[in-house]
Amino acid sequence: MSPDDVEIHELLKGKDIASIAKYMKSKHCKNVFIMAGAGISTSAGIPDFRSPKTGLYSNLAKLNLPFPEAVFEINFFRKNPVPFYTLAHELAPGKFRPTLTHSFIRLLSEKGLLHTHFTQNIDTLERRAGVPDEDIIEAHGSFATQRCIDCGEPYDGDEIKRKIKGKEIPYCNVCQGLVKPDIVFYGEGLPDEFHLAAPSLKNADLLFVMGTSLTVHPFAGLTRLVPRRCPRVLVNLELAGDIGSRTNDVTILRECDIAVRELARELGWEEDLDKLWEETANSVETESTEDPSASAAVEEEEEEHPVHHNEIERLSKTLESALNLTRPDSKAGDSPVEQPPALDEQSTSSPKSEKESDTKEPEDKAPETEEK
Repeated sequence: MSPDDVEIHELLKGKDIASIAKYMKSKHCKNVFIMAGAGISTSAGIPDFRSPKTGLYSNLAKLNLPFPEAVFEINFFRKNPVPFYTLAHELAPGKFRPTLTHSFIRLLSEKGLLHTHFTQNIDTLERRAGVPDEDIIEAHGSFATQRCIDCGEPYDGDEIKRKIKGKEIPYCNVCQGLVKPDIVFYGEGLPDEFHLAAPSLKNADLLFVMGTSLTVHPFAGLTRLVPRRCPRVLVNLELAGDIGSRTNDVTILRECDIAVRELARELGWEEDLDKLWEETANSVETESTEDPSASAAVEEEEEEHPVHHNEIERLSKTLESALNLTRPDSKAGDSPVEQPPALDEQSTSSPKSEKESDTKEPEDKAPETEEK
């Protein structure tokens, strides 16, 4: 071991939040990277798809999907964009407040420590918390930008918000093709930005892995690209990936918001963190996602057609997995759910396996070599 390696190991000997804070204050920590999943958005209030209080609940089983994943299949979207935009109406950016963890990520940026934030989430809550766009890599795309699926012409962000809110389908102003947010659908490759940014992990001095079970590839493979001397800190409700197998790995098994507050306190940043989070208080639209009439209608229909509820349950599980979203009462790093059965016999040949679906594109693989 070099003298620097010995010093880093000594700083992290406690394997706890206090040790991480000491390391972050040291001369060794200049470039912090983050890998984030659904767990950092758990406390944002994203609706439970199964709740009768959301309008989506009463619509899911009426979307005529040949199989649940079809809502995120690019070929199906070309034929029928209505299911996706029904979902988009319920998940439209602006309805949910960024979490304390999102504000902590911004704080890292303001302190000059954040190099790159890799996220699996499509909710854009990092952006709305004030994290600079240039620091964010959205591995599965997001609602932040949109374009025509035929000619590639960008589409105005304010206009698509109006369309989604009004439950209208947006069409290209140039060629009249369908417009889609830049979310990675099955059948599409991951963004070029992801592949271009991945090699920069060789410069990492600290890697936070937050709210993810590390089961979705190629995203999960990023943990192998940091140098072996680089501490990898897992903040999650359960162990994930190979974090813990290296000498300088630290595992913090608790909710993300609780962990970042403790870390901010150890760093002397708690007041700064609270100020940044308070700034997000007015970022939420007042429109409620609850639909009392839908709740009553669903309850009545369930009495007459119990199968309706079962279809909703299967669809909901698939959508939650595909979107990398967790329910407020679920574990922050829950693994993707098991693929539900087809809704009818005609759909049995279409669904992908769980592994294929998580991968998005078979050719999108993380580099095989581990940084030494």
